[in-house]
Order: sequence, then C-alpha cells, then structure tokens
Amino acid sequence: MEKRERFASRLGFILISAGCAIGLGNVWRFPYITGKYGGAAFVVIYLIFLVILGMPIMVMEFAVGRASQKSAARSFHVLEPKGTKWHIESYIAIAGNYLLMMFYTTVGGWMVAYIFKMLRGEFTGQTPEQVSNIFNDMLARPGYMIFWMTLVIVLSFAVCSLGLQKGVERITKVMMGFLFVILLILCIRSVTLPGAVEGLKFYLIPDFGKMAQYGLGEVIYAAMGQAFFTLSLGIGAMAIFGSYISKERRLTGESINICILDTTVALMSGLVIFPACFAFNVNPGEGPGLVFLTLPNIFNQMGSTGNIFGALFFVFMTFASISTIIAVFENIISFSKDLWNWDRKKAVLINGVLIFLLSLPCVLGFNILSGFAPFGAGSTIQDLEDFIVSNTLLPIGSLIYLLFCTSKRGWGWKNFIAEADAGTGVRFPKWARFYLTYILPIIIVILLVVGYWQKFAG
Repeated sequence: MEKRERFASRLGFILISAGCAIGLGNVWRFPYITGKYGGAAFVVIYLIFLVILGMPIMVMEFAVGRASQKSAARSFHVLEPKGTKWHIESYIAIAGNYLLMMFYTTVGGWMVAYIFKMLRGEFTGQTPEQVSNIFNDMLARPGYMIFWMTLVIVLSFAVCSLGLQKGVERITKVMMGFLFVILLILCIRSVTLPGAVEGLKFYLIPDFGKMAQYGLGEVIYAAMGQAFFTLSLGIGAMAIFGSYISKERRLTGESINICILDTTVALMSGLVIFPACFAFNVNPGEGPGLVFLTLPNIFNQMGSTGNIFGALFFVFMTFASISTIIAVFENIISFSKDLWNWDRKKAVLINGVLIFLLSLPCVLGFNILSGFAPFGAGSTIQDLEDFIVSNTLLPIGSLIYLLFCTSKRGWGWKNFIAEADAGTGVRFPKWARFYLTYILPIIIVILLVVGYWQKFAG
C-alpha cells in the first residue's frame, strides 16, 4: 500500500480547493442574479447563506476526507459504524464526479477555442447576430468541439500524471495566480470605460425595490441556490483535498479562506461584466450566452485593444474551468487508487480514455444527437447531465455528509468536531449543532424539491 500523498504547502491546499470551487457559475451566473435581485442587497443575503449553508458542509467534507485518509470512494467505509449503509454516498460521489466531467470538459474546450478566436480577430467588425452565428457554428461542428475537448482532457490529465505536489499543486498555484492577475486587469479596464459608472451603480448600490418586485422568497431561494451550488459540495470533490492535508490547521479557518477566494472571483467578475455592459449598452444575459455572445460584442466595441482583452478574458475563463477539471480528475484518479490499488499512471491512462468516451454525448448533443431533447424543445444532453449533478447529486450528497457528521447512527458530532478542530485556527462553532442537525437538512431538502418543481412543474 503506497503512502498517502501530501500537499507541499497550506497555500497549495487552499488554492486548489478554491480552484475546484471557482467555476463557470462564478462568472456567468453570479453577476447576473446579483444584478437581477437588487445588487449589493442580494450579495449580503448570498454571503449569509454561504456562511450558514455552504461552509459547514465544506468543513464536513474536509473532515471526512482527513479522518479517513481516503477519497469519497472509500471514506465512508472507513468511518461508518459497522452494519450501517452510509457508504451508499460513495456511489453518489463517484457518479457525480464522472457526470460533472461529461459536460464540463466540453465547456472547458469552448473556452480554449475562444482564446484563439479572439486572437485571430474572428469577431472584429461582426454584428451581434454574426457573433451569435459564430457560437452556433461551433456547436454544429462535432469534430471541432471534440478536438478542443480532447485537448482539455489531455492537458488536465497530464498535470495529474505528474503527481500531487509536482503536478496538481504546482500548476494549479500558477494558474490561480494568473487567474487573479488577469481578473484584476480586466476589472481595471472595465471600470475605467466611459459610461461604466452606471454599471457600477446597478451592481453595487442596494436596490430593495427589485427585491420587492420579485418577492423575498424568490430572492432568498436564488441566494441559497447560488451559495450552495458555487462550492460543488456533496460529491466528495473537496473531501479528497482533506485527505491530503495534515492536522496542523483547524478546518473551519481553511474553509473560510476558500469561501473568501470563491466569492472574490464572483464579485470581481461582476466588476468586469456590468460596467462594460452599461458602457456599451448591452444586456447582461445569463448563462453561456453572457460569455459567448454578450462579451465578444463588448470586446468588439473596445476598438484595437478589444481582441487582447477578449483573449485575456478567455484565458481567465480557461483557468477557472481547467482548475476545476484538474481538481475533479485528481479525485477520479484517487477513486481508482483507493478501490483497486492502481498506480497513478494506470489510473490516468484508463480514466483519460473513459472520460473522453463519456464526454462525447455532450458534444454530439448539440449536433448529431440534437434530436434528443430531454426537457423539451431546445434542451440538450448537456442540460440533462447538468441537472442530474446540480439538482440531484449535489443536494443529496450534501445531505448525506451533513447527517453522517451530526447523527449518532453515523460518524457522529463528537468525532466530527474532534477532527474539524484538530490543530490551530478558527474553531467550528459548537452552538451550531442544533441548527446543523435539525434545520439545515430541511433547507437542503427544500432546495432539492424546489429544483425539481421548477424544472418539471414550473
């Protein structure tokens, strides 16, 4: 049995965990819903839910990983009381990680492709309709998308093949460093555009009228959903990094640092998007449309520097997506090591081929298999995969981690607190026990039910 690998530094652990949490939702969803639901007023509600909803479950994932010294594929087997069935979560975690990569690799490929489109000046002088056509043309070409998707898979597994410290930790540190530098450059450029002030007002000044317009219930649900889903909790994607760290630091403080980094990127993304949208009178739409349609139109209007800032933006987006992909690939590799004692090279090769094959339906869902519309006209295989992960596996998995750490029939509160508070740093609040045992599970069930209700009955 090979010795458990370790991170070389605390910074490496924090940046990689943040890299896993910082994904595309930070950029294409957070700014949009912030603007929609009242700007700074919404951000305050979001931060409250991040602290009371997302962070405790992150601490629990890290604790289960560190105590078991295993990935989610085996951690519950190690810690559960004899005769119990908590290890069912391992199947949810394995399925969640593979499913997430089945569509995330395609989107990562889009980001890389757009760096080159920007540098080549493909959008220069194009009308908004022509910009839209460029994106639709890409979706219609399976070979083109498979090329970029494969490149992302090969690069990400190549990083993982170098090992935890020399590959995953070293390269993610560099990527995350560049990610923040590029984001800062884009922020400065955006807020100094003529007419950017209106965008800043829209984004940063609290607008309680908008909250009243949509109703407090909808606003709270949106804040809860974003706080919950932004951290990718419930499928053991974070737990693996817990298993790679020592007991020198308490886990609550580390989780706070990761949440701060995740929120900083989301808030700064808004500082890039809204001032630019208002400066050029463009509607800040939601989802992929914001990134692939709205922003190329904005960079177009920036004149000669537009292509450079556009390329920089897609480098930033590439780092945001690839940092997540590398983190999840590392988890998938650890599954193979924990379950079958494969060495790293074997796990990389077999999973590389497997992820490539599993990613094909998402690519083909936009063209050859576009007749398959799981949620009605206009929906794709990607929508189905995303719904299964985001609206089903993440909440169910999070609920299991939560109950496992609070229930006497599970790992239990005492064991969880002992693990979370081992080392120096911020202690986990013991007074939160009642809330975590009885209230938070209900909130997660509500998120799960409402997600299904909105999809199928709304």
